[in-house]
Amino acid sequence: MVWRQRTSRRRVRSVHSGIASACRTRRAPLRCLGCDFQRTGGGVKVLVTGGTGYIGSHTTVSLMEAGHDVVLWDNLSNSRAAVVTRIGAIVGARPVFVSGDVRDAAALDRLLGEQTFDAVIHFAGLKAVGESVHKPLLYYENNVQGTITLLRALDRAGVRTFVFSSSATVYGDPARVPIREDFPRAATNAYGRSKIMIEDVLADLATADPRWRIARLRYFNPVGAHESGLLGEDPQDIPNNLMPYICQVAVGRREALRIFGGDYETADGTGVRDYIHVADLASGHVAALRYLHAHPGLLTVNLGTGRGYSVLEMVEAFGRACGRPIPYEVVARRPGDVAQCYADPSAAHELLQWRATCDLDAMCRDAWRWQKRNPAGYEE
Repeated sequence: MVWRQRTSRRRVRSVHSGIASACRTRRAPLRCLGCDFQRTGGGVKVLVTGGTGYIGSHTTVSLMEAGHDVVLWDNLSNSRAAVVTRIGAIVGARPVFVSGDVRDAAALDRLLGEQTFDAVIHFAGLKAVGESVHKPLLYYENNVQGTITLLRALDRAGVRTFVFSSSATVYGDPARVPIREDFPRAATNAYGRSKIMIEDVLADLATADPRWRIARLRYFNPVGAHESGLLGEDPQDIPNNLMPYICQVAVGRREALRIFGGDYETADGTGVRDYIHVADLASGHVAALRYLHAHPGLLTVNLGTGRGYSVLEMVEAFGRACGRPIPYEVVARRPGDVAQCYADPSAAHELLQWRATCDLDAMCRDAWRWQKRNPAGYEE
């Protein structure tokens, strides 16, 4: 299979130009991702769990713009149904949305019995580091149990191409940076440990059954918003991530940003992270699907920019984007946080032919455009 790519500042658009391999029919129990590319003339049918969430929605846009059919599966516990309409406004066609929970085996079996999928991208799960410290069982139930339930349902249906939303939190507090994929995993919180557990399940599954094609994408800190201003990060409670908190302060929904920790061993005392534009991250998932078409087995790559920025650097950049300083106060460190964490993304560059292209100023400009146009988030 040959893919042609047309790149822009925001995303990678991929078009399949043909495949010469022999194909199985739709009725065959063993799914062939490459065969599906040939049958559909360029696209595959992808189930996106957590598809109305922040990263899931942007990835859906990238998938649809690359010619793939997408079905969204989400319980809307931390997202809005309005996202589906907005995706349609961007792409020109609404994706199919199914309300459901990945822990519900019967509902998954019904969906997979009614529709035929070629691949799954799995975002669904809880992701607040601080909350996970206080509610570990909730995170293990949702993230680990939910993923195993999903994998069992997929195996029964013969859908064995799987892209997993992992996280840089699996590296814990790294001994050095930038972080390579072969660094030890040692999460400092239940959220990170849930990701490690799932990664291990996927590794064992790939070893036990060579029919599986699995990508574990360890991404760093997604920020920004779609350039249209129609999609962005809209937490339903107090934001746990830096960028949406800054956005809500800038638009007047909150008085000041709380910076957790000013005494880390970094240049300015605040935590350092690898912030990556969500559109770049979305294009990385399209690239991962393309890779899995040609490579069965297990893939593990970091998705990041390779550069770390401190919290104060982010605050200053956002001030430039919105035209005024962001008020903030430094408070005690948050349990489970680490001093610095940024990627060595060279494996993704080489294997996926993917690279993050947006700088910090672009991330802040797009996030501010989203928040300015949607001061109350999707509620409007």
